[in-house]
Amino acid sequence: MRLSTTIRTSPEVVYNAPTMKERIVSGQPEEEDVALDGALRPQRLRDLIGQERVRENLGILIEAALRRGESVDHVLLYGPPGLGKTTLAHIIANEMNVPIRVTSGPAIERAGDLAAILSNMREKEVLFIDEVHRLGRAVEEVLYPAIEDFALDFVIGKGPAARSVRLKLPHFTVVGATTRLALLTAPLRTRFGAIVRVDFYDQDALQAIVRRAATVLGVEADAAGLAEIARRGRGTPRVALRLLRRVRDYAQVRADGRITGEVARQALELLDVDEQGLDDLDRRVLSTIIEKFDGGPVGLDTVAASVSEASDTIMDVVEPYLLQLGFLDRTPRGRTATTRAYEHLGVSYTRSEQPNLL
Repeated sequence: MRLSTTIRTSPEVVYNAPTMKERIVSGQPEEEDVALDGALRPQRLRDLIGQERVRENLGILIEAALRRGESVDHVLLYGPPGLGKTTLAHIIANEMNVPIRVTSGPAIERAGDLAAILSNMREKEVLFIDEVHRLGRAVEEVLYPAIEDFALDFVIGKGPAARSVRLKLPHFTVVGATTRLALLTAPLRTRFGAIVRVDFYDQDALQAIVRRAATVLGVEADAAGLAEIARRGRGTPRVALRLLRRVRDYAQVRADGRITGEVARQALELLDVDEQGLDDLDRRVLSTIIEKFDGGPVGLDTVAASVSEASDTIMDVVEPYLLQLGFLDRTPRGRTATTRAYEHLGVSYTRSEQPNLL
């Protein structure tokens, strides 16, 4: 993926964001999301809506560190995109009253880049590494002693005269975020003291998030309109907030500026987002499995080729929500559509006696 858009998050660290065009129900950030983050992102644990277990565990971790006067233990956050991993990293820094430095795995191309960042860290500061699973092997080797021993190892000289030097680092906190925990190497994963899963939000929590955002944005909306947006937000705050902004645009142009249940439904239908939050790609994946492959099982690569999308896109962006809804099953022989998927698409449930083994 080509990285070209640069967003400066601190004097020392630069985060490179992808410029690819995203679906409106994608959990990946857009430039508009980044611009509004400061206003909509909760700053403290007490302001965080939902994720009760995550909030409680992090609260204990932070409170214990504050009582001991130490830095917070290193934290690894994992889960689907758009669920607030970056927000949690900023909350950890805010609760500790320390600065946060932000970077990403793809942005750190050489071991020297990471060494430069680490050598400038201060006591108890937070270093947030997004997409930590995409760090290169040489970069990881530099990170190991930094996380475990708060030290930076490097070699001076060449040949027989070369010698290893260890530079002591202040005690700081590394917060890593990943959507692909399985791609994280075991040596790196085991060096994090706390591994926290961030899961999808329920309807009530998502509606409260949308209500808070509408207040911050100065959008007039009733309970029915907010509920409609939350229901189609795929359990993901980033998606729900993106839908809120698009419905706000529709209300200003086609209605009186107020988001009601009917206005929200009309806007979301125009955006091709159905009542379960599925968009055209989601429905194409399901209909392909049902209509072309008799409901499955069918291999991931075959599905991806049939809908002209990359396999990683299907696995990382489309499947998690379909699995959560119970529309899709992953079996050893491939993907299978469930009876719920048939019902949602309005297709009668028929399955041939010989399953497709592609």
